[in-house]
Amino acid sequence: MKNKTITIYTDGSCIGNPGPGGWGSIIMYDDKNVELSGGEPDTTNNRMEMMAVIKSLKWLHKEFKQDDLQDLKIEIYSDSNLIIQTINKGWKKKANTDLWAEIDKLRAWLNITWNWVKAHHTNKYNNRADIIAFTAATKMKEKA
Repeated sequence: MKNKTITIYTDGSCIGNPGPGGWGSIIMYDDKNVELSGGEPDTTNNRMEMMAVIKSLKWLHKEFKQDDLQDLKIEIYSDSNLIIQTINKGWKKKANTDLWAEIDKLRAWLNITWNWVKAHHTNKYNNRADIIAFTAATKMKEKA
């Protein structure tokens, strides 16, 4: 890998809350942009925001060797204040403890900077992650 930084934008979407939901992420490194998405038929927006982070980190663990991951700087951008503040400021993990445990396990030894980005604003990557997540949520709604 040429560049030692990986940038990830994540977002979640829910049609109704709870309701059909989707998550989306964009993983950028070197000259590549990888888009990931998925969803659940009955979920919440917070769970989908968290799933976007989990699936992105799982993708990294699958695609890169552990030694390579340890040398990388990873920047994660989310419009979920809950995720960013819980990780950066130690907010209590009151709900979705199963997903928090997964995030903690996947990020344990990685060099991650957690950044908040304003939703539905001028950041093209955040806006793209939003579209990916909403599209996945729509597919879940259509399956119902």
